[in-house]
Amino acid sequence: MVEQCVSNGPKRKEVAKNGKKEKQKTEETETQRRTSDRIKSKQREEKERLVRKRVQILDEQEEKGNLRKRPNANVTEEEEEEEEEVVMAEKLLNQVLGSTEKQKEVTLSDAGGVGNVVTEKSATVKVKDTLRLFNKFYLQLVQEEELRCAKAKVDKNVSKGSKKTYKGSKNSVDKSKKENTAEDDKKKAKRPDLKAISKMMEANAIMYPEKTIGDLPGINVGHRFYSRAEMVAVGFHSHWLNGIDYMGKFYKKRVYHNFMFPLAIAIVISGMYEDDLDNAEDVIYTGQGGHDLTGNKRQIRDQKLERGNLALKNCVEQCVPVRVVRGHECASSYCGKVYTYDGLYKVVQYWAEKGLSGFTVFKYRLRRLEGQPLLTTNQVQFSYGRVPQSVAEIRGLVCEDISGGQEDVPIPATNLVDDPPVAPSGYTYRKSLQISKNVKLPTNVSGCNCKGTCVDPRTCACAKLNGSDFPYVNCHGGRLIEARAVVFECGPGCGCGPGCVNRTSQRGIKHRLEVFRTPKKGWAVRSWDFLPAGAPVCEYIGVLIRAEDTDHVCENNYIFDIDCLQTMRGLDGRERRLGDVSVPAINNFDGDDQKSESVPEFCIDAGSTGNIARFINHSCEPNLFVQCVLSSHHDVKLARVMLFAADNIPPMQELTYDYGYALDSVSGPDGKIIQMPCYCGAADCRKRLF
Repeated sequence: MVEQCVSNGPKRKEVAKNGKKEKQKTEETETQRRTSDRIKSKQREEKERLVRKRVQILDEQEEKGNLRKRPNANVTEEEEEEEEEVVMAEKLLNQVLGSTEKQKEVTLSDAGGVGNVVTEKSATVKVKDTLRLFNKFYLQLVQEEELRCAKAKVDKNVSKGSKKTYKGSKNSVDKSKKENTAEDDKKKAKRPDLKAISKMMEANAIMYPEKTIGDLPGINVGHRFYSRAEMVAVGFHSHWLNGIDYMGKFYKKRVYHNFMFPLAIAIVISGMYEDDLDNAEDVIYTGQGGHDLTGNKRQIRDQKLERGNLALKNCVEQCVPVRVVRGHECASSYCGKVYTYDGLYKVVQYWAEKGLSGFTVFKYRLRRLEGQPLLTTNQVQFSYGRVPQSVAEIRGLVCEDISGGQEDVPIPATNLVDDPPVAPSGYTYRKSLQISKNVKLPTNVSGCNCKGTCVDPRTCACAKLNGSDFPYVNCHGGRLIEARAVVFECGPGCGCGPGCVNRTSQRGIKHRLEVFRTPKKGWAVRSWDFLPAGAPVCEYIGVLIRAEDTDHVCENNYIFDIDCLQTMRGLDGRERRLGDVSVPAINNFDGDDQKSESVPEFCIDAGSTGNIARFINHSCEPNLFVQCVLSSHHDVKLARVMLFAADNIPPMQELTYDYGYALDSVSGPDGKIIQMPCYCGAADCRKRLF
């Protein structure tokens, strides 16, 4: 019984502590007093100037077809300018973030439904929260770019339709228009990941704003970053382009009085230099500068012993270890690579020699320090296990598809725990909700008049219900930008088709999921595919019934209360999520008594019939979150319950969400409080499920 309860207890939304908003207002007031408006304005203008400069350089790279490419002419001068800007930005950031722990606390606790105050969390959870905020900013900026491109396409079509032709001047007019359009597109094109970094800095949300020697708490060996920008957002490696991250003389005045600067703290090995030699534990690393940035990796001029190169030399002489990050090809990442932290390495030797292209390069021998966890990546291999390539490779297979062919993607079940191994049983798999006879769903709900797909949030009726905004962004098959009070999707009364981005949660299971047996938690679920943050995973399916009909049910641990309305009102300790909604059923709700307002009226019972969601376990540090969705009607008391990825989830990692129990909230038939241990294993585990 313990195993079953821990694996599949009743589910509710995340619970936050009371008084969060009052504390936030107080701390925001204190923060505002620290710096005058004039100084903050100058700091903001300087940061914006630096970001514009960086984005302009990157736009030129993108125009030539290589994200890491800069023009060949005057490369050395541009590198020097970039390094100077990095140092300036670093100084400015440290001035702004000198003592902003409270500001970070407020920002992160309010980011997309993040639960408790940051100071009460472990370093691992703080890193997750920081990356979630970065992903939120990133997806918002991706959406802005998508809307801009859609508008530009409409404007272009309008321009074509109204274009006038003049004899003798047609070619010159068309050529001029094409040049102007290309120039406008070039000015408007932005890297959303770099702009997201800028937003993180403006929000004072960089977790480690000051550079540090050695490991950073919360980022263990094997941690994966899905872009260089993510490393910058956390403060693990402070530059999105340079391979060597180092501390300048500025830090000598702060903490490291006895060191000689510059001093390297981290390097990225990503195969950009032809002279690199990576033998995992022993590395020959080529210094920075002088190589052809058009993508062929060849040296085109001599390197100089300055900046990052000098910083690595100083590490040799002062026995300072550096963090080593390796970049690997990865189709799932928008930048085409995944970056894995492989631990601390000692820089044991350096020398200068003629490289393969005949130019002087600086070489550094790095040796991995002993006593660290084993390397998990020589190629991209995940510590959670290897993804099977076929059914024949699945170890412990007890069922090839628990859905019996109902889902578009088969869901296998494995069992390496029981002897003899058994398959999941005691239920009937169902792909869609079963409606109880005494429950009636609303009908004749009006929708939007969009055609094909919804594009303009100002004219789409469904977008207006979401605060005149689309909750999803159209990348990786559709991703939810952030957790909301409720999401209004397009439904059967809308003019758009099934490909509309505002129908993302209605497309069924699209990832390769597996049900597997665990020693203590019963059945569990993991994905064979990478799940990007905001990706829909599955809907909680079962029988939709009235909550009052569950009073006679004993030992049913698969009941999910639909408490969307209660969550939106922040009742019974629930955390209110952000998001503008405009529905009379919400605003005009006035129950007959307090109970009707605070207790959910409907729930989903997945005890005897349900889908894969019934096997997803609880965790005190979950990687999924619950999102209520309305599509076929607008009654929040009957909202659909969806599970979305809260983080970038690597393959073979168990999928979990927070069941949301308050401690000592469950009583038995005799009125005595029942306590249940939690086996989630999270760093901040509450040790009890309830």
